[in-house]
Amino acid sequence: MTLDPSVINALAPTGRLRASINLGNPILAGTLPDTGEPAGVSVDLARAFAAQLGVALELAVFDTAGKSVEAVGDEHADIGFFAIDPLRGEKIAFTAPYVLIEGFYLVRDDSPVVTNDDVDQPHNRVAVGKGSAYDLFLTRALKAAQIVRAPSSPGVVPMFLDEGLDVAAGVKQQLEADARRHAGLRLLDERFMVIRQAMGTPRSRGAAAAAALDAFVEAMKSSGFIADALARHRIVGASVAPC
Repeated sequence: MTLDPSVINALAPTGRLRASINLGNPILAGTLPDTGEPAGVSVDLARAFAAQLGVALELAVFDTAGKSVEAVGDEHADIGFFAIDPLRGEKIAFTAPYVLIEGFYLVRDDSPVVTNDDVDQPHNRVAVGKGSAYDLFLTRALKAAQIVRAPSSPGVVPMFLDEGLDVAAGVKQQLEADARRHAGLRLLDERFMVIRQAMGTPRSRGAAAAAALDAFVEAMKSSGFIADALARHRIVGASVAPC
């Protein structure tokens, strides 16, 4: 795809594409054990988009979704990888989703909480990662239960255990990994939400820039790039969003 120079300038006004990378969601990105460098599906997409624009890539790496969103919303980064949410959409223009991720609840084996409907009770304290997609969703959805926010998504289950909370909420893959590390935990049988993971750019960059980013995502889905990246990084618990 050949892009108009004005669109390239809108997306990369510094001459480099600054990509905000969230390490708090293992489905999106992590670090290589031997070098500590960021790697993952979002990093692969950032490299591919920078190559399409014909500019160098600069990664801005954060440990939480909230910080990653803030970087793009405040225009310290040009693109990012986030779950679609109306609150975030006030400053960020989202593409269509490229990956679908499931949000689940985790409880102790002896918990009386059996179904998702059991969670929203006044006596339940629900651990979430501050500023995550499921934090934003559950803040709107839960009417009776109390939400307790961990500093980051990987810190949700440790806080749930240390503080004796009743429920932990999060990305299914992260919760399954935590349940394998800690005996006596179980996931509920049904997801409470589907997290629609998308790319985004500041709304101030204009409609043409947002459309170019959306077209890139659609091309990456239809070409098999995203499916290949998920397989290469051995990601389970996520699926490519429909075109």
